Amino acid sequence: MMAKYEVYEQKDLDVFARLAVLAKKNDTIDNSLYEKHDVKRGLRDINGVGVVCGLTEISEIVASKTDENGEKLSTPGELLYRGIDIYDLAAGFEAEGRMGFEETSFLLLTGVLPTPAELAEFNKLLSDLRRLPGSFVRDVIMKATSSDLMNLISRAVLTLYSYDSAPENTSLENVLRQSIQLIARFPLLAIYGYQAFTHYHNSGSLIIHRPAPELSTAETLLYLLRPNNEFTKLEAQILDLCLVLHAEHGGGNNSTFTTHVVTSSGTDTYSSVTASMCSLKGPRHGGANIKVSRMFEDMKREVKDYSDGEVSDYLSRLLDKQAFDKAGLIYGMGHAIYSVSDPRAEILRGYVKKLALEKNLEREYMLYEKVERLAPQIIGDKRKMYKGVSANIDFYSGLLYSMLGIPEALFTPMFAVARISGWSAHRLEEIANNGKIIRPGYTAVAPRTSYIPFSKR
Repeated sequence: MMAKYEVYEQKDLDVFARLAVLAKKNDTIDNSLYEKHDVKRGLRDINGVGVVCGLTEISEIVASKTDENGEKLSTPGELLYRGIDIYDLAAGFEAEGRMGFEETSFLLLTGVLPTPAELAEFNKLLSDLRRLPGSFVRDVIMKATSSDLMNLISRAVLTLYSYDSAPENTSLENVLRQSIQLIARFPLLAIYGYQAFTHYHNSGSLIIHRPAPELSTAETLLYLLRPNNEFTKLEAQILDLCLVLHAEHGGGNNSTFTTHVVTSSGTDTYSSVTASMCSLKGPRHGGANIKVSRMFEDMKREVKDYSDGEVSDYLSRLLDKQAFDKAGLIYGMGHAIYSVSDPRAEILRGYVKKLALEKNLEREYMLYEKVERLAPQIIGDKRKMYKGVSANIDFYSGLLYSMLGIPEALFTPMFAVARISGWSAHRLEEIANNGKIIRPGYTAVAPRTSYIPFSKR
């Protein structure tokens, strides 16, 4: 039987190693050159503020305000979808006991809140489109399953190009059709991908449920994931809220900026979404809640008594690179934009507590609450900070997913199920504005050198 993975001879590995040494030596740029040429690494200044390179009406993030003297003041974070405060949006559907992700997707895609009739029509459309082409699960998802779910889903998205009768049509109408279809299909790609992954890589049972037409996106995820299809109303409502909070976060986050960059080239929807998926897969972006969960698992092994003293000592050791992965980070604390607070974490916290009470996991929740309270002071004491530190949405989303029985392998795919709405909205915006291809400048700093004839090297 042929081996699944390619095997290289030692002599080839030695060549790769030698070439890597050369690449590292000649690719590493002196840090002082960034300051000399006034290059803002990561397109962010020393305060973490992003370099403005575009305009958007999709969402707005507010982390500071200017007083009458022109002084910049850090303020509690605000997040607005199409000009509507996320607090008001969440409170609106919560007060009426409705699911909110579908309404949020409609808002992001069109710029307006749907009427009851429009929302019913949109929900019906999503339900009708929540299917995959014939034999797609067997021929694509279950073949050559990847050890990483995001890669598997990305491949599936790219393959859907072959099933589209107009894949290269980049008119707004056609891209909107493709976007809504992808929003409907992403729960299936994520859960079916996980079922294939756990069957082939973990020897688990292979259970493929067909979606029920009357269910929302959040309900569909739980229905497809659980062998018995069962879930509580609270579980579905909290997962729905999590999808809403993850659906969009400005044009400057890595995966959404990727959407703008790739869309500006004129490429097709499936290539654009796949590129954004590949960005989201990165542990510095979509994989952050996994790091939070693993950090807490390590903390629970190391901290016998959840007292302030023991927890503080562990957090100090994290920052001193003496605990967990020795990266010197308290995962889930701090954000590139927010300082005083992340509004998504503020909204999610109370719901996570409610779910913890339902599942008798109060002690687990209390540990998270304690770390959130203690970490900012410890970080402030040990690090030179240019802005405040607060819990971000990843701090609580991993705990939420764990309490819902969602496996770690699905954490980032769940993010993608939500963010496909934001990506789609930004792709439509880029197309509608007929912008130029995005091509930022890079300053060349390599010293000039002469070509050496082959015989003299």
